[in-house]
Amino acid sequence: MKLTKILSMTAVVALGTVALHAADAPKLSADEMKKATQIYFDRCAGCHGMLRKGALGPWIRPESHKDKKGATHGTLALGFETLKSIIFNGTPGGMPGWGKSGELTKEETELMAKYVMNTPPQPPEKTMADLKKSWKVLIPVDKRPTKPETTRNWKNYFSVILRDIGKIAIVDGDKKEIVSVVPSGFATHIVRNSKDGRYVYVIGRDGKASMIDLWMKEPKNVAEIRVCNDARSIDTSKYEGYEGKYAVVGCYWPPSIVTLDGKTLEPLKQVATASYTYDEGVFTREARVASIVASHFKPEWIINIKETGQVWLYNYTDVKNPTIKMIEAERFLHDGGWDSSKRYFLVAANARNIVSVVDAKEGKLVANIPSQGTKPHPGRGANVNSSKFGPVWLTGHIGSNDIVAIGTDPEGHKDNAWKVVKKIKLPGEGGGNLFIKTHPKSKYIFADRPVNPDRKLQTQIYVIDKDTLEVAKTLPIPEKYLKSADPKVKMRGPVHFEFNADGTEVWTSIWGNKKTPSAILVYDANTLKLKKAIEDPRLITPTGKFNVTNTMGDIY
Repeated sequence: MKLTKILSMTAVVALGTVALHAADAPKLSADEMKKATQIYFDRCAGCHGMLRKGALGPWIRPESHKDKKGATHGTLALGFETLKSIIFNGTPGGMPGWGKSGELTKEETELMAKYVMNTPPQPPEKTMADLKKSWKVLIPVDKRPTKPETTRNWKNYFSVILRDIGKIAIVDGDKKEIVSVVPSGFATHIVRNSKDGRYVYVIGRDGKASMIDLWMKEPKNVAEIRVCNDARSIDTSKYEGYEGKYAVVGCYWPPSIVTLDGKTLEPLKQVATASYTYDEGVFTREARVASIVASHFKPEWIINIKETGQVWLYNYTDVKNPTIKMIEAERFLHDGGWDSSKRYFLVAANARNIVSVVDAKEGKLVANIPSQGTKPHPGRGANVNSSKFGPVWLTGHIGSNDIVAIGTDPEGHKDNAWKVVKKIKLPGEGGGNLFIKTHPKSKYIFADRPVNPDRKLQTQIYVIDKDTLEVAKTLPIPEKYLKSADPKVKMRGPVHFEFNADGTEVWTSIWGNKKTPSAILVYDANTLKLKKAIEDPRLITPTGKFNVTNTMGDIY
């Protein structure tokens, strides 16, 4: 994919090659800068930031900088050889080994080491006029079906992200076959369903939002818009009386919130999120929107601002004149999910090893909980009604082998509320967990570990017993599903879990590469037997999977 399609970076590349080199940095040609900027956007910006000031990953600008712990960071001081080794091999703290996995060549690894020793170019902004130019209604509302055209069980469809080719596969969960493959933005991060499940809202890392109508015999996009240059989150209005009226996108760059019409994606309102950090009062332009959930108690979105450490309660009743309550939480907010009551939202401030809890009913911070691990990364997390501790919510960690359970019932189990009540150690050393998931009808919790550097640990599924809250079993992925057409490129192993609508099956993807299709493996959620491998040449880099029933109901 061309760089201009991602970021319209011509002016940015010119700045990077003419004016912004540190004196001692390796010199890059315009073509090298263009290529490196693309790779950085694809692989690195999410953790290190567009301006490379760090969040989940550390500061990687050329000038030296001391973090809150007193550690000094600066790429010029680290030097070319050290940077090359880190990029190629990764780190135990969760940095992928891009060269070791074959996703970057030796030459690309060396290019990126040189690139991060240069001052980053300033990315472009977006105006409302830019948004409107990109907005397309592909199928008008009055031309869409008035009832489902399909005889399939569409509420058991899975929306499967085909990450590196910018597409979404709609898979029939009953028949285990692809219904349609729909274009999306690059490296789709998440999808969300409307409250009735009909529409799938998609956000790509390139800021392209689109919506898919599942009532069509062959689901396809009905509207699309380029909201920003870099984005991670999307959701819809779900409160009574506002169901599906609005959609909202949270942008990484320009850091902003964009409200859209829920049926057409017409842009209605932009709100900048650049602000002051809650703890030190330092202004930051790059205050990115990390995650969004729709409140079940009020006409609000709960919007998490990564760098400032604020949770915004964004009231959408008057879309042109929204009201925002800013809650001080903790810095570098990332992802999270509801507790089982859907009153409390738990979100990881992963660079601070904190889980912040927000009460959606009362509109306040309940607690900042030390996660007792390194870099919590829950995805949506997992809810369990423990016989010993009562209702708990679990998260894993990228940087350590800890799965922790946090008590979430302040009324029925007050002594266990808002603290870690159980720590589960995954086998082996290091972290690498990205997602855990369960379902009320399964007796297990499932955890992945795709960014652990150990090949054995990377290619197993970790099965945790809900009753004992201990690892009950590991399921190695059969070797035949890990083979790549290019022997230099390794399949990462299983990533992300999702259950079917009735909770009897759990699905996981084999995180592959653009050169080789990879399978989706379907396991019995209670016997743990592999029931089906969905293999199709169209399944290129399948990652996240989102079942309609579970997504519309916030079941996890």
